[in-house]
Amino acid sequence: MGKRRRVPERRRTAPAVIGAVIAVVAGGAGFGAYTLFGGGAAEGRSAGVHKTVKTGPLTADEVRGTATRFLTAWQQGRPAEAAAATSAATAATALLTGFAEDARLTDVTLTQGAPSGTEVPFSVKATVAYEGLRKPLSYDSALTVVRRASDGAPVVDWHASVVHPELRDGDTLVTGEAGTPPVKALDRNGDELTVAKYPSLGTVLDGLRDKYGKTAGGRAGVELRVVRGAESKKAKLSDKTLLELSQGTPGTVRTTLDPALQAAAEDQVNRRKRASVVVLRVSTGEILAVANSGHGFNTAFLGSLAPGSTMKIVTATMLFEKGLVTPDAQHPCPKTYDLAGWTFHNDGNSEIKKGTFRQSFGASCNNAFIDFAPKLSNSDLTKEAQEVYGLGMNDWAIGVPSFDGSVPVQSGAQMGASLIGQGGVRMNPLNMASVAATVQAGTFRQPYLVSPDVDHRSLAQAARTMSAKTRAQLKDVMRYTVQYGTAAKAMAGVGGDVGAKTGSAEVDGQEKPNGWFTAYRDDLAAAAVVQAGGHGGDTAGPIVAALL
Repeated sequence: MGKRRRVPERRRTAPAVIGAVIAVVAGGAGFGAYTLFGGGAAEGRSAGVHKTVKTGPLTADEVRGTATRFLTAWQQGRPAEAAAATSAATAATALLTGFAEDARLTDVTLTQGAPSGTEVPFSVKATVAYEGLRKPLSYDSALTVVRRASDGAPVVDWHASVVHPELRDGDTLVTGEAGTPPVKALDRNGDELTVAKYPSLGTVLDGLRDKYGKTAGGRAGVELRVVRGAESKKAKLSDKTLLELSQGTPGTVRTTLDPALQAAAEDQVNRRKRASVVVLRVSTGEILAVANSGHGFNTAFLGSLAPGSTMKIVTATMLFEKGLVTPDAQHPCPKTYDLAGWTFHNDGNSEIKKGTFRQSFGASCNNAFIDFAPKLSNSDLTKEAQEVYGLGMNDWAIGVPSFDGSVPVQSGAQMGASLIGQGGVRMNPLNMASVAATVQAGTFRQPYLVSPDVDHRSLAQAARTMSAKTRAQLKDVMRYTVQYGTAAKAMAGVGGDVGAKTGSAEVDGQEKPNGWFTAYRDDLAAAAVVQAGGHGGDTAGPIVAALL
């Protein structure tokens, strides 16, 4: 949101004096009352004037009137006037001016819908015109009316998404010859991948164009595009084509996606809200499927979420390598554990009084892991994640933008929380599918969507490989989790060489945790997250099991 501009007070006629208080009566809704306590005027201004900021819920008239004022000025080509009705006039003026001058949109018709509380939907119809080319454009958007902080006046809460829902703050709309030619993305069998067939692949196809458009042999056309600003680029979002006025000649890029698995992944995530999944081939690192419900932000590749107890795979690797525990070792899991002023609890306040570490892993009992914290240095988990699993090095080159996970060095209670996938640890399904694949393979193989043979890029390498003993111990506890632990219900009926780990990650202000699940079966590995879904075994687990 741009910086809010304080609107100068309007000059008013002299107020009537009543005793020691000066009262002002102003016509029209939304004006605050002015009260003067003692003193007179100086330098042409009222000394000691305090303006009462209007508060309270917005009325239906305020919402409707503000929306009408904004949309009317926008439609009539008066961007500065429309922007004055927003909470960020400077940013709004720039984007609304660019709507005509940069995006080349003419004949604009904005149709206001029925408000729902403070939100007002509206439709946009316009013509994109560029050097003799013309094409109609229509889409739906919405605005929200809020009270301006400075005076309580009703204004449009400004975000770039008001102008077009694909825009983020700092993005712009531009029509012209695209700087990057289009690409035709192919699956591993050579058939074309389209958003119409695989809706989840919208952001992936955008990323492939950004990466390979200039080298894949295509020729650019004329398009209306979302050009990403600094914040969107920081979030690794690619430019997006909204409308083609003239088609370019696409180059071709072959991916590793398996059409059958991709279709199945799309089906699975569409059954749930805010679900994301990735499937890998263990022996190569090839990405066979990626899908997100909602088809907006690509959480599967770019998400940065606490992975919850799926992180215990990495923690257990570290503990096994250090010789601090074995699967058969007697290792109780108390109800609570105090560390550096924090009290850690297990899910449902459960406990394991007499049991093995294998049982604690299978039951995902938190305090069986946190009580190792005093024996660890602050950087141990970070080094394990980087050196064995290739995480957090910011060097993966999968063919499209991705987030490679983060396991920061932390101390005290935060370090303890990291051992169970909370604290500052951040992952996505791509990262956690890679973790499961690394256990099954015994070595890290960087995932990729486009073969490195296409552009001769180097793939990330891990500094070292876990020992055969450590791998056997990990497969032991992950197999136990499938047979008797928290993954048993989801993985029932999934045969072969299998292992899994569930996770539930608490999020501040969220009623239910994010549900996580990662698993391998023979030469496949997969991971999924269902945000605000609840326990991973119940939510993300069935997605992964179905695809394996």
